Amino acid sequence: MKRSELNQIMKDAVEFINSMKFKLPPFAFWSPEEWAEKGHDYDEIRDNMLGWDITDFGSGDYEKIGLLMFTIRNGNFNDSKYIKPYAEKLLIVEDGQVTPYHFHWSKMEDIINRGGGDLIVRVYNSTEDEQFADTDVDIYMDGRHFTVKAGDTVRIKPGESISIQNGMYHSFWAEGGKTLLGEVSKVNDDRVDNRFYEPTGRFPEIEEDETPLFLLGNEYPVAK
Repeated sequence: MKRSELNQIMKDAVEFINSMKFKLPPFAFWSPEEWAEKGHDYDEIRDNMLGWDITDFGSGDYEKIGLLMFTIRNGNFNDSKYIKPYAEKLLIVEDGQVTPYHFHWSKMEDIINRGGGDLIVRVYNSTEDEQFADTDVDIYMDGRHFTVKAGDTVRIKPGESISIQNGMYHSFWAEGGKTLLGEVSKVNDDRVDNRFYEPTGRFPEIEEDETPLFLLGNEYPVAK
């Protein structure tokens, strides 16, 4: 992805988030120059990859296959000094924009529709060899438990949420307009805890055609 594309996505995201009356933390808006001056007192942001995360999943077509995430808080699988057993993200899904099938070995998450369009989630259980199972899928939505057939979709309207269990393949997209999602989960580490059904690029290679507006969560400089 081009840096200019990432910058524009971030600008659009800030405008949309503001329109939805949600406020990001101050570090969302630090420039690369400001980051260069931040000391070890901000290592939690660096070590746990808080902040901006934009991916086209290697598709080369972000509008069709892609996702914007902002990690607000997170623990750490590998460093015991970070004691949070939970994470929180904000996600923006464009109308019709698909996140490919994947599941998590460790993370269980609730995905909450905070407003905009509807979120459509297609689900499968996984087999022992990590293929699609043909078994019914248990769905937990806002205190309700029910089952759907393998490969069925579930519609999540604004204000509703769905719990995604370990090992549950899920793919999702927005319908009816750009959609703001919240994610509340166990500790998140996208470097080691994503199993995509098809080979997928998680973190984009960036063509530097202009100066970064804000750094991504995997780009922070080491503290001085």
